[in-house]
Amino acid sequence: MAESSSSTINASAEVGTGTNHHHHHDLENQKPHVPRYSHWNVLLKPHGVSEAVLQHKYPGNGTAESPFVIDWLHVDPHNPQQFSHKRKWGITLLVALATFAVAFDSAAYSGGVRQVIAKFGVSQEVAILGVSLFVLGFAIGPMLWAPLSELYGRQVVFLGTNFCLTAFLGGSIASQNMATLVILRCLAGCFGASTMTNSGGVIADMFSAEERGSATAVFALAPFMGPSLGPIVGGFLGQASGFRWLEALMCIFTGIVWLMVVLMVPETYSPVLLRKRATKLTQLTGKIYVSKLDILRPRKSITEEFKVALVRPWALIFREPIVSLTSVYIAIIYGTLYMLFAAYPIVFQVHRGWSQGIGGLPFLGVLVGMMSGAMYYLWDNRRYMAIVNARGAARPEDRLPPAIIGSFLIPIGMFWFAWTNSPSIHWISCVMGGGVFAAGLVLVFLSMLNYLVDSYVIYAASVLAANSVLRSLFGTAFPLFTTYMYADLGIHWASSIPGFLALACLPCPLLFYKYGESIRLKCKFAAEADAFLKKLMGSDGGSGGDSSEESTSGQAAVGHGAVDGMGGDAADEKRDDRHPSQNGATGTPSLPRELPDRNDLSEKVLERDGNGPSTSA
Repeated sequence: MAESSSSTINASAEVGTGTNHHHHHDLENQKPHVPRYSHWNVLLKPHGVSEAVLQHKYPGNGTAESPFVIDWLHVDPHNPQQFSHKRKWGITLLVALATFAVAFDSAAYSGGVRQVIAKFGVSQEVAILGVSLFVLGFAIGPMLWAPLSELYGRQVVFLGTNFCLTAFLGGSIASQNMATLVILRCLAGCFGASTMTNSGGVIADMFSAEERGSATAVFALAPFMGPSLGPIVGGFLGQASGFRWLEALMCIFTGIVWLMVVLMVPETYSPVLLRKRATKLTQLTGKIYVSKLDILRPRKSITEEFKVALVRPWALIFREPIVSLTSVYIAIIYGTLYMLFAAYPIVFQVHRGWSQGIGGLPFLGVLVGMMSGAMYYLWDNRRYMAIVNARGAARPEDRLPPAIIGSFLIPIGMFWFAWTNSPSIHWISCVMGGGVFAAGLVLVFLSMLNYLVDSYVIYAASVLAANSVLRSLFGTAFPLFTTYMYADLGIHWASSIPGFLALACLPCPLLFYKYGESIRLKCKFAAEADAFLKKLMGSDGGSGGDSSEESTSGQAAVGHGAVDGMGGDAADEKRDDRHPSQNGATGTPSLPRELPDRNDLSEKVLERDGNGPSTSA
């Protein structure tokens, strides 16, 4: 099954096997040569049935009672883990671009709000619904697309939902009234959320834990850059050509990205690929083949998938204080980010008299702040890795120091912005305040999501889903009352409100850092996750237990809109071609996936064939 549940487990494996850097380097040099298949072969024939696959000796007899149990071959060009470095990075950049496009679509609309008001004769509050309801789609979409990607794979969900996203954006161009416009944008956000959900999983499908660092760093910037650049581009285009051309730009951009994904991104989800291979082999030979991953983790019905996706996140929010407090904190700062889409035009265009295009440029300060926060977070990873190397494992609380720093930067940045945004004070000051807030946002966001994943490894998918839904709801609501708040309180006190909220949440990372371990042991789900980790770390190739979800080390597609991997990403479902010492630890967020529900038939088949289930710690 999986080789790891978190970076903590990976680190333990590395220490436990007594490996060192030179041995790891030797193993890298011993990796088998993988023959290259054409891109079109990998794209159009996901089953990857070749002569070598047909002739391979699989355990079993090929009957209904004793089917052939297939897994990836030792050298298998269709195994996403064995894609060439060039192909992996090409796919990574494309899914990052797709994520950026959806995030851009959510925010660029704000640049054309004036034209929407003039065209349809609506208020500022109604016009801003085009942003709010798009983000509301981020709360709804993941609960639909994540279970479907579990059943049918990432590719088909990607292609179908991104086509619908493009179509709904295209329809919004011709909207004849405000209701049509906001409904189409809400649907666009709902379908666009699949990109947020699946992109991180695609990266985890291809890269091993030790290779994933730089790929996830590139991907993590995409959902943050979209909301920063969107209002800038939208402001200039909206001013020059009106909101319809702005919607057209989003449609064209998204359509081009969709076409690139169609032509360049193959299926990468191992359970689906091996299932297709088993089906093809059965058709060609008349014998019965099944995927080993389907035996280790029996395929769930769509009803079961949706039940977990819809019910468990709410149970975690209401029963686990770590999940509830962390999710509320992240939701507040996420809502504040979207509040700025309504607040910046008031501060810079209404009060300072800037034009619509120039009024979007202060978002460059937000962009610089986000990039600075991301770079610091990657730099801080050295501290985390030093802990892993020294102890052999790290506590979930060791993820939190960047969040502690960020928890101070957020209120500092908001109060800085709030009390320097008068027209009498130079504009650079409040722009810098926005940048400080953005840096703190990234530090808190990444650190606390990592903390949640490490604390709830076997329930990580549901925890991140809960966080995603709550922050999307806040992102929907905050822009709606911003105009009223600024009209009633003025630009100083209105801008201070989210600062006070962030100040109230400031103790959370500190409290969790000091008392988090004792709190976790008193929480039902967190205690189960901790017990599972200890059991897995203490075993050598033992079974992973009966839990329903697990996490693999890597990137959680954190960022704007949804949790990437919410439905249970199985990037590390099976890697028998890798030595246990190759399970490196990374400081990047973890991608969730579900553990197998082993049944009697599964155990009988695997034990009979001498291939019993094992989870390498």
